[in-house]
Amino acid sequence: MKKFCVTQFALILMMVFALGAHAQWKKTPMERPSWINPNLYPANANAAKEIREAVAAATKANKRILLVFGANWCLDCHVLDRAFHQPRILPLLDSNFVVVHVDVGEYDKNLDVAKKYQVNLEKGVPNLAVLAPQGTVITSTREFSKARSMNEEDVVDFLDKWKPETRK
Repeated sequence: MKKFCVTQFALILMMVFALGAHAQWKKTPMERPSWINPNLYPANANAAKEIREAVAAATKANKRILLVFGANWCLDCHVLDRAFHQPRILPLLDSNFVVVHVDVGEYDKNLDVAKKYQVNLEKGVPNLAVLAPQGTVITSTREFSKARSMNEEDVVDFLDKWKPETRK
């Protein structure tokens, strides 16, 4: 009887550790921010000028440029921005990308900029474009337009996929 209890206890203990390990590797959902930044996409920003400045900075630092098309009214834009500031994502973003937020207003601003960088706003925002340091389009995606249904791993995977190649 005593051996049976020890065996049961060991089995229960192993299950608890297994559940703990699983929870540690569980995908972390992106959360709504507790505070909405009313100037995440500044209304009076000059997107073309900011992109030119980003090209200069990215060329100097050997980084890529991440254009984030969105609007202050867009909850998914704020969810994605909150994810960008998480401990797992911020260092990856900062060391590999120069980020420019491009305000689309009520889909009546910077439409020419979106077209230039092959960003299709028809399915919503946020919408991302990754540029080479010189400003040429590498990729654009609208996969983050439903940021609330995504997780941090999706952001990490995207950034890892499109970060600049490391020099040897």
